[in-house]
Amino acid sequence: MQKDILCLAIETSCDETSVAIVKNGREVLSNIISTQIDIHKKYGGVVPEIASRNHVENITYVIDEALEKANVTLEEIDFIACTYGPGLVGALLVGVSTAKAMAYALHKPLVGVHHIEGHIAANYITHQELTPPYLCLVVSGGHSHLVYVKDYTEFEILGKTRDDAVGEAFDKVARVVGLGYPGGPKIDKLAKEGKVTYHLPKTFFENLDFSFSGIKTAVINLVHKEKEISVPDLCASFEDAVTDVLIQNTLKAAELVKTDKIAIAGGVSANSYLRSHMESAAETLGLKVYYPELVLCTDNAAMIGAAAYYNYLKGKVSPLDLNAVPNLKIGEN
Repeated sequence: MQKDILCLAIETSCDETSVAIVKNGREVLSNIISTQIDIHKKYGGVVPEIASRNHVENITYVIDEALEKANVTLEEIDFIACTYGPGLVGALLVGVSTAKAMAYALHKPLVGVHHIEGHIAANYITHQELTPPYLCLVVSGGHSHLVYVKDYTEFEILGKTRDDAVGEAFDKVARVVGLGYPGGPKIDKLAKEGKVTYHLPKTFFENLDFSFSGIKTAVINLVHKEKEISVPDLCASFEDAVTDVLIQNTLKAAELVKTDKIAIAGGVSANSYLRSHMESAAETLGLKVYYPELVLCTDNAAMIGAAAYYNYLKGKVSPLDLNAVPNLKIGEN
């Protein structure tokens, strides 16, 4: 009988301090997330220095809570994993430094994980049956990627944003209409009360790249020019336009790589409009859509542990001089 492999994973790429204990890459024994949303809300977005300081204050307590909830000791852990990029460099350094110290002190292997690969791997926790190859749409505050997942540790970028990521566009639109931060969940909720009545631009290229700066600017101009704006209708119109671009490019990519499996990952994958409309569009073409449960859409350590497991099996172990790489490209780890 094969021995279970336990990973202690750390995620501190932005404003969530998270530690998880993951067994065999797909079973989460604990996934503790200490969020800083209330701290950064008054600034309208994440302040890097404040995020870093809060990670330093929280990390030890979150580790202890994760171990206690999983009923696991440090000696039982097989390897330590952490996000080492991309992300806010100061925030990343807290997790990387902690993971390196633990790996050194415990004589355990260290596995550095790419943040986007972690988001993709969140689907393995929710969908035990999901295996590569498949297409994944990664949509978050910092990333909008179409990724062909050839194998658990092999990825090909088919398309990416040329400017604002879709999550950034949600946050900026929410700010200009007075909803505040974080914008994604607030727009999603208010859009349910509105109708698609405003015509907003949709950007398409000859390839599968994205651009959301145009629609963001169009919303800002509309708010400044019009005397009366229906915020629910504007939210519904914005959400509809953005979703249409995401779905059209995703379906084109699925046809290109000849896959019948589409996954969605990242913070914006929690958007209910995107989920329902992606499922409807895919169903007409006989495609299956996967997405993580809501708690695994935002930044969390469980997804890092899932991704790290497959790197560990492939022998992709990191040296103890591992450093944070804020602009790390997918496939470089």
